[in-house]
Amino acid sequence: MKNEKDVERNRQAILESHSYRLAELDIDFLGRGEQRPVRMQLELQKTETLLRENNITSTIVVFGGTQVVPLDLAEARLAGAKRHLAKNPKNSRAERAVERAESVLAKAPFYDAAREFGRLVSSTCQINGECDFVIATGGGPGIMEAANRGAFEVEGKSIGFNIELPHEQEPNPYITPELCFQFSYFALRKFHFVLRAAALVVFPGGFGTLDELFNTLTLRQTGRMQDIPIILYGEKYWTNLINFQGFADEGVIADEHLDLINFADTPAEAWNIISEFHHLS
Repeated sequence: MKNEKDVERNRQAILESHSYRLAELDIDFLGRGEQRPVRMQLELQKTETLLRENNITSTIVVFGGTQVVPLDLAEARLAGAKRHLAKNPKNSRAERAVERAESVLAKAPFYDAAREFGRLVSSTCQINGECDFVIATGGGPGIMEAANRGAFEVEGKSIGFNIELPHEQEPNPYITPELCFQFSYFALRKFHFVLRAAALVVFPGGFGTLDELFNTLTLRQTGRMQDIPIILYGEKYWTNLINFQGFADEGVIADEHLDLINFADTPAEAWNIISEFHHLS
């Protein structure tokens, strides 16, 4: 026979049961595999809603490598690699570390260029409360940090579309706080990269940078997104890395598809390409 204590215990069990939680507050339920479509929709809608609330009408997307760092940091890393090699003179990995550190040091000017580009665009376009051509990056370190930093230094807004990763997942400290977003899904992140993009500027980088570059090139090639200039910053780096002409010579792309690609070697040159494309005064 159940008594009042049994009834009270059952009542408490009801109130504490996960089935009784509001679905919107049930993180365990939302995290289940079958709820992936719901989570993807939330990532789409949350970012879209907040960008609209902040009157972000267009963006200039800046891609680039996480390993491209400021000069002082690059010099410190090279010095550390050389010290390690001096202690291990016959270690092939130590020799390779010095070679890589020298390459990273040689790319330090790209950090300064991305920083200056962020300053130039933000100081030119964000006037009288307008939010056109807002710098948007992946929110991480390296080139992304530099572009956000440039905007920050002239008190401009900038966006960070960060992604949840085992490494490098904390956003850089120069993003406008209310415009920093975290994604679980690369597909939704890429969607927001291109949705408002008025231009894409791609600095030297690795696999992630190439993924984002070719994703955008494919969308432009197939007419699945708005017309924008795609600018590869550092012509020597890109032509050494990728034989774009070779794609056309092999017949796998049309000759006119090469016209989708522009090269720039200074921040002013990159901005001039964007200005001319959009007929800005």
